[in-house]
Formats: sequence, structure tokens, C-alpha cells
Amino acid sequence: MNNFDKTRLMIVLTAVLLIVIFSIIKLTPKDKKITTRFIARTGVFSSIAVILYTVPILKFSVPFFPSFLEIHFDEVPAFIAGFAYGPLSAFFVILIKTIIKLPITNTMGVGELADLLYSTAFVIPASIIYRYHRNFKGALISLGVASLIQVTVASIFTAFVMLDFYVFMMPGLTLEGVLKMCQAINPNITSLGWTFVFMVGLPFNLFKDVIVVLITIILYKNTHKLIDRIRV
Repeated sequence: MNNFDKTRLMIVLTAVLLIVIFSIIKLTPKDKKITTRFIARTGVFSSIAVILYTVPILKFSVPFFPSFLEIHFDEVPAFIAGFAYGPLSAFFVILIKTIIKLPITNTMGVGELADLLYSTAFVIPASIIYRYHRNFKGALISLGVASLIQVTVASIFTAFVMLDFYVFMMPGLTLEGVLKMCQAINPNITSLGWTFVFMVGLPFNLFKDVIVVLITIILYKNTHKLIDRIRV
């Protein structure tokens, strides 16, 4: 990675971080305080998300995708928190589980940063849409729109930003090595650019999102009467 690539990478990551911070500020309720009850309930969902995110047996790789891509279900409690208490609660769930995971990272924090960005792109849009359409139809629409956003953001961002950052942070690892890992699964993957996006990024994220959305819908159907009574 040359100096230009490093500079480009830092600019992109800084811009994304600023966008996330701005989003937190905009999502903070102006007319309501963050109460002890809000903190406690958000903490419960954060604890569930931490368990789902950090316990090895609760996440897994898929044989027909590279091993560095894993399926995990920590976004499910973030969705439920977002539907019940609003997008700010959902973001706190995502942020807390990411911070707690950092000390035991095996990716120098790159995987956790990617999960933070991708989960935010997934959960926050759904929480915002549901806030204005608090019914089962609204939940379905919000999850569908959020899936499209997350699949697009995660696929493109992984190919053109996070793989470079991962190689930059991991001594001895090269983009050629990552490409070989992908080709061991699918020899038709010829590059880590758009080929990676269409043959790895899009199908993996779509597969993962379908599973997460289905679980969220099942849980929502059993809790929506309670959720719809809660206003944050």
C-alpha cells in the first residue's frame, strides 16, 4: 500500500466517522431526556448483542464464502431495541457491543470497525422508518429498505476500503494473499474490485441479511404488541 492509498484510506475512514458522530447528534431526542429506564433497557439489549457477537459458537463461516466473512446475529437485538426505543437506542446497542469486542479482536479492530459501520447502515434506517410506521407492515418495509442499504454499503465498502485497511493493519498479509483465499473458494474471482463485489460481497451480505431479517420478524411478531405501546 503506497502513501496515496494510505492517505485515501484515512480520508475515507475519517469522513465515515464524522458522519456517524453527526448521526448520533441528530438522533438524540430534543424533546425528551435519556432516562434511567432508557439506559437500563438499552443495556439489556446491548448485553444480548455482546453475547451473540463475542461467543464463538454463536457465529459461523459459510463454506462457499471466504473464511474471514462470518454470520452472526448481534443485529437482531439492535433491531428490536430500535423498534421499541428508537434509533438512538439501536445505535448504542451496536456501539457498546463493538467496544466490548475490541479487546479480544483478532483483526486489529478492522473487523469490528466494519461491523460497526455495516450494522449502523442496516439497523438505523430500519429504526427510523419504523418510528413513523409502527405496525407489522412498517416493520417489513423498514427491514426491506434497510437490507438494500446494508447490502450495497457493505459490499462496496468492503471491496474498495476495508480490504485495503485490513491488509494495512495486518503485518505480512497482502491483497494477493486475500485474493488467493477468495479464489480457493471460487476460482472465478479474478480481482478484489467489482468482481469481489458481485461474486462475494453482494451474495454474502444478502444471505446474511435474509437470515437476520427472518429472525427479527419472528421475534417481532411475538413482541410487536408490547413494542407498539412504547414511545421514545
